[in-house]
Amino acid sequence: MSRYNRQMRLPEIGSEGQARLAQARVLVAGAGGLGAALLPLLAGAGVGRITLYDPDTVAESNLHRQTLYRMSDLGRRKAEVAAETLAALNPDCHVLPRAAPLLSDSAADAVCEADLVIDAADRVTATYSLSDLCHAANMPFISAAVTGRAGHVGGFCGGAPSYRAVFPDMPPTLTSCDAAGVMGPAVATLGALQAQMALSVLLGLAPSPLGQMLTLDLAGWRIGGFRFDEAPEPETNGPAILAASQLSPADLVIDLRSREEAPVPATPRAQRLPEGGLSELTGATGQRVVFACATGLRAWRAAQQLHATGRVVAVLAT
Repeated sequence: MSRYNRQMRLPEIGSEGQARLAQARVLVAGAGGLGAALLPLLAGAGVGRITLYDPDTVAESNLHRQTLYRMSDLGRRKAEVAAETLAALNPDCHVLPRAAPLLSDSAADAVCEADLVIDAADRVTATYSLSDLCHAANMPFISAAVTGRAGHVGGFCGGAPSYRAVFPDMPPTLTSCDAAGVMGPAVATLGALQAQMALSVLLGLAPSPLGQMLTLDLAGWRIGGFRFDEAPEPETNGPAILAASQLSPADLVIDLRSREEAPVPATPRAQRLPEGGLSELTGATGQRVVFACATGLRAWRAAQQLHATGRVVAVLAT
């Protein structure tokens, strides 16, 4: 046990806590910047099994913050490279790579097989969907997001309020690291905080990070936080978030992006918004309308607006 000697010296861990980590099953969605920071920390700490979902490949433009990868890994699947690297770091940690997004019809089963779910996908549609699944399964859920030099990380579900309880609606605007830019140290800091929260949950340390939000602003050199243990769950949830595999043949899929913005629609069966806009879709019918866009924000807003007219709606995670 010399590998874990330094952390086992902590009285709140010891040999019993180390044994708990060895038996732990953690599900991680995302092997990008956040994942590159948190995954080695989980494996190094002796977490027994990590199931890792990520559909993307290693790209040179991401290496400034995704330091788990090397130039020789360009073009390879992130999940597979990460599994190899973590195995070399600690063979005690068994990593199951899944080169696919977690949002699928099997996501609920994957969540139930874990002891903890970590959202490192940095995609808001994935965050809401995973929070819904974890809330239903009473599963602890650690989520973080970062843009530029600022971000947040929080512990949800598992007896604490869900992500929707703290963020019942999407923000007015959304951006991506590609569009707005991001600094590697800010991502790494939040990824490390995710790992610390995850280990604290697995070890049962007090106070629990579940029900805790931490905010980080490295542009203004401010670190803050608050507890949200008593945050009420929204009376009605916002639109459901679906993967393409969860679409029904009867669904009407509307891609809100123009042909210039997205020449290839979200799915082969997706239609463009009618010339008359949402007004042509109003009125209660049995057919579900599923909206798609680049970030999920326009789809969320359109779904909310149409739902108010009586239609059954959802958002497609692209």
